[in-house]
Amino acid sequence: MKDEIKIETPRGVVSTKINQNGKMVAALTWNPGFGPQYTKALQTAQDYVDSEVLRLNSPYIPIQTGMLIKSGILGTEIGSGEVQYIAPHAIPQYYSNEGRIYDPQRGGQWFERMKADHKEEILRGAAVRAKEEIK
Repeated sequence: MKDEIKIETPRGVVSTKINQNGKMVAALTWNPGFGPQYTKALQTAQDYVDSEVLRLNSPYIPIQTGMLIKSGILGTEIGSGEVQYIAPHAIPQYYSNEGRIYDPQRGGQWFERMKADHKEEILRGAAVRAKEEIK
């Protein structure tokens, strides 16, 4: 058996060695850049997801004056992981099953319907942006 074994990963190094008493000793050394680098990558991905949800929801949201769409932009802090539509009529509109003659794509449950159409696209885009930060 080797006196020293090392396993290296982007997060750090695990090493074992036999000390002078013949006992095996293990050590974990974290890569000092791992935390900040991955935190930045995850934040970049979250920023992208929040922005895309707002953008891709727009064609699904009922529109009369555009205030409901704008309330999402005003009510959302990009990167927080929460997209909020803060208009007083947002909740009744979201849970309404009433059809929209002017545009059948627009209506209630806009996030769920948008997600059914664009989920994989959003996930791929977030992964690409996160990977770019890690390079």
